[in-house]
Amino acid sequence: MPTQVRTITPGPNDILAFPATEATLDNGLRVIILATGFPNIVSLQIPVQTGSRNEVEPGKSGFAHFFEHMMFRGTEKYPSHAYQAIVTRAGARQNAYTTDDYTNYHMTFAAEDLEQILDIEADRFMNLKYSEADFRTEARAILGEYNKSSSEPLSKLIEVQREHAFSTHTYQHTTMGFLRDIEDMPNQFAYSRTFFDRWYRPEYTSIIIAGDVEPVAALALVEKYWSSWQRGTFTVDIPQEPPTTTAVTVHHDWPAPTLPLLTVAVHGPGFLANTKDYAALDALLDIYLGETSDLYRQLVEEEQKVDQFFPYFGGNQDPGLATIVARVKDPADVSKVRDRIIAELGKAAFTPVDAQRLADVKSYNRYAFARTLDNSESIASTVARYVRYARDYDTLNSLYRVYDALQPADLEAAARRYLCDENVVQATLATGALEDLGPIPAIAAPAAEEAGASTEFIRLPSPSTLLRFKLAFDAGSAYDPSGKEGLACLAGSMIAEAGSTSRRIDEITRALFPMAGSFSVHVDKELATFTGVIHRDNLDKFADIVLEQLTAPGFRDSDFQRLKDEQRNALIQDLRTNNDEEFGKERLQSNAYAGSGYGHSALGTVSGIDAITLEDVRDFVATYYTRANLRAGHAGDVPPTFEARLSAELAKLPEGTKPFPPIITPVAPSGIQVEIVEKETRATAISFGLPLTVTRKDSMFAALWLARSWLGEHRASNGRLFQRLRELRGLNYGDYAYVEAFPGGMYGFFPDANIVRRQQLFEIWVRPVPPEQAVFAFKAALHELSQLIANGLTAEDFETTREYLLKNVFLLTKTQDQQLGTAIDDAWYGMPPFVGEMRRRLEALTVEEVNAAVAVHFSAENLHAVFITKDAAGLREELLSGAFTSIDYAGVEKPADVLAEDQVIGSRPLNIPAGNVRITPSDAVFG
Repeated sequence: MPTQVRTITPGPNDILAFPATEATLDNGLRVIILATGFPNIVSLQIPVQTGSRNEVEPGKSGFAHFFEHMMFRGTEKYPSHAYQAIVTRAGARQNAYTTDDYTNYHMTFAAEDLEQILDIEADRFMNLKYSEADFRTEARAILGEYNKSSSEPLSKLIEVQREHAFSTHTYQHTTMGFLRDIEDMPNQFAYSRTFFDRWYRPEYTSIIIAGDVEPVAALALVEKYWSSWQRGTFTVDIPQEPPTTTAVTVHHDWPAPTLPLLTVAVHGPGFLANTKDYAALDALLDIYLGETSDLYRQLVEEEQKVDQFFPYFGGNQDPGLATIVARVKDPADVSKVRDRIIAELGKAAFTPVDAQRLADVKSYNRYAFARTLDNSESIASTVARYVRYARDYDTLNSLYRVYDALQPADLEAAARRYLCDENVVQATLATGALEDLGPIPAIAAPAAEEAGASTEFIRLPSPSTLLRFKLAFDAGSAYDPSGKEGLACLAGSMIAEAGSTSRRIDEITRALFPMAGSFSVHVDKELATFTGVIHRDNLDKFADIVLEQLTAPGFRDSDFQRLKDEQRNALIQDLRTNNDEEFGKERLQSNAYAGSGYGHSALGTVSGIDAITLEDVRDFVATYYTRANLRAGHAGDVPPTFEARLSAELAKLPEGTKPFPPIITPVAPSGIQVEIVEKETRATAISFGLPLTVTRKDSMFAALWLARSWLGEHRASNGRLFQRLRELRGLNYGDYAYVEAFPGGMYGFFPDANIVRRQQLFEIWVRPVPPEQAVFAFKAALHELSQLIANGLTAEDFETTREYLLKNVFLLTKTQDQQLGTAIDDAWYGMPPFVGEMRRRLEALTVEEVNAAVAVHFSAENLHAVFITKDAAGLREELLSGAFTSIDYAGVEKPADVLAEDQVIGSRPLNIPAGNVRITPSDAVFG
C-alpha cells in the first residue's frame, strides 16, 4: 500500500486547475494521477531524475541519454518485438527525451489499455535486459544521432559554450555527451550496467497518469505492477561550480558557409535553490531581451541586423546559464550586436523595472501556459517537466505563485546579483575567424537619454476558454508566378508579421504580450493559413488588434525588407545549410514535381525571393486574399457575437473570384534517378520516393496509409524499416515512410494540419548514416520495400497494423488546433470528417486490398533519390559500380540469418545508368 496518499483540490488561483491524486509507494515511487476530462485517451509520463548532471565520472558522459535508447531493448518477459506489438495494438505513440537533469519516457494511448501499458512499462524499468551486442549496436545509433545534428550550427555553439562556461559541474557537457565519450561508448558495456543499477530506481522516479482515468483504480494498477521494484542505495554529490571570477569568451570555426551566431550568457540560479531569483531573472529576460523588448524591435525589425534573436533560461536543477542567442546577418555587425546586448543587460541591472511591463510578463506567462492545457498529453508532459525537480505535483503551482508575487524590487535585486561582468560567457560561431570583437564591455548603467459580408464558418464548439480561429486561403506556393518563387510565403508573412495600417508590428507584439495571444501564418503548397489563438477573457481586445492585419495590412518598406531577408535566410541557412534531413526531403519533393507549382520549396528560390518587390506582394494579396478564396473556422467557447464580428471584418476583403488551381505535373522516374547534393557535412542524409496520385479523399488511400504505417510511421519505433535498419543494424537514428507530405517533421510526431495537396509523394526517409554505410543503408531500405511489394503484408501484420491505426487515428486530432485544421482540410478535400472516415475505411479494408494498392503505387525500381553528403564523387562511383556493399558492425556479433540477409542486401543490383546520377553543389539548390 502507499505510505502516503493525498487528494489535491486546485485553489482558485492555481495554474493547474485539475484535481489530482498524489501517492508515494513504500519503495519510494511517486505517483500523480489527473482526471483531465478529455475522453478516450491517457498519457503516461515517467520522469527519472537522471540526466547529464548525474554523469560525474570522467569519460562517462552521455550515459543518461544512452539509456533513453536502451530502455526500448526489451526484457525476458517482453522482448523488444513483443513490447512493440503491445504498443502497436494500443494505438500508442511513445518516445523519450533526455535533459541535463532528468530523462522522461512518455506514451499516449487509448484509455482502455492503461493496465497493459503499466505492466510493460514496469517490466522494462525493473527488468531491462540487453546483450553486449545490443549495447554496441545502440552505441552506433547514438553516434548516428550525434552525426545527424552535426550540420546544425547552433547545437554546436551551445556545446562549445557550455564546455568553456563550466570548469567543474557536469553541465559542462550537453546531454549527448562529449564526442570522445560517445565514440568510446561501445567499450563501456560493464559500466552501462552500473549506471542503470544506480539511477533507475523508484526513489528517483515519478509516474504521471493524465486523461480519461479513474484515480483510485489507476493507483491500484500502479501498485499492482510497480510496488515490487526495489529501492536503491546509491547517492552522489554533484560537483558544484565555484563562483565565477572572470568573463569567458570562445569562438568556433564552422567548416561550411553560415551566418554568424552569437550567444551572450550569464550564470544564473538553480531552480529549486532559489525559485524566486529564477522567476525574476526569467521575467527580466522577457522584458529587456524578449520579442516585445526595445532591443528586439531595433535589431530585428528596424535595423535588421539579426534575423534570429531570443533569450533562453530553462531552469536547471543547479545553477546554469541564462543565454541570449542572436544570428547576425553581417559578420561586421557581431561586435555591435554583442555590445547592444551588454548595454541592455546594464539597463536591466541599473534602472527601475516598469511595473506595467512586469504585469504584462506575468499576464503573458499565465495565459501562455493556459494555451498548453487543451489535451491530456500536453497536460501530462507539462506536469512532468516540473515534477522532475522534487517529485512534487505542487511545484508548478508554487512557481506561478512566485511569479504572481514578483515586484519590481525582486527583479532589480536579481539583476544586481547575476548581471555582473564576471558572470558573462560570450560564444561565437562563424565560417572562419571573426574580426576581433574586442573585450566584452562592462555591464553598466545606461547614459542619460535625450527626450525624443457573411462568411460560412466551420464550428467546433467546446467548453474550452482557449479560443482559436483559422482563415485558410488558396494562396500557397503553387500559385507563385515563375521567377517570383517565394511570393506566396512573403505575402503571408507581410500580413501576419508586418503590422497594420494603424499599428507597427512592435506595437502589436507588445499589445498581445500580456494576453499571450498570437496571430500567425503557415504557407504551404496550396494553402496560406492564418491562426489566431487567445483566451476568452481577452477576445475583444485581441480582435481589435489582429483583424486589421488581414483587412488593412501595413505594407511598410522596412518590414518588407526585414521579412524578405528572413525568408531568404530561412531558405539558405535554416534549410539548405543547417538541416540536411529537411533539405533532402524538400529536394526530393522538388525533383518529383520539377517544372510545376510543387517544384520549389514553399520558401521559394534565392533568385525568386531576390526578384520580389513590395508591389508584387500588394498585387498577390489583392488577387488571392479574397472572400471567394477563403475557408474559415473557429473552435472553443466562442461567443456568437465574435463570429458576427469576424464575419463583418472579413466582409472588408474584396469579393474576388476563385482562382483556377495551377497544373501540377509529376515527373515519373524511369529507373532510379539520383541527385547527390555535395556539401560539407559529417553524415549522409538519404530520401527517396516517387509521385503519388492518391490523396486522402481517394478510396485507396486507407490501404496505402496502412502499408506506410507498417513500413515505418514518422518517428515511431515499431515500423519495419526502423526495426531492420536502426534497431537491428544500428545504422542511424531512424527510418520512416510517408504517403502524405510531412514538412518540418524533425521534432513533431504528427503532421501539421493544412498541408493539403492535390498530388502527394510516397517517400522513405533514411536519417543520416556514416558516409561509408550510405549505399548499404540505401540498399537495405530498397530491400525492405521490394519485399513488401513482392510478398505483401501477412494477415497478422495487417491486423496488428490496422488495430494500431484504429486507435492511433484519435491522436491525430488530439489538440484543438489539429481538430480545427483537419476540419478545414476535410472541407478542402470535400470528404467526411477525417477520423470517422478513416476508421470506417480501415474497418472495411482487407489485406488483399492493401497488397494490391502497394503493387500498383509503390516501386523499388523507379524512384527519385536524393543524397546529401560530403564526398559526392565517391558516392556516385559507388552507386554506379555495381560492386558488393558491405556493412561493418565494429566487432559486434550478429546472428547468422542477419549476416545472410546482409549478403543479399549487399549484392542487390541498383542498375543505375551513369546519366541518372547528377551532382549538385548545395549552394546551387533552390538557387
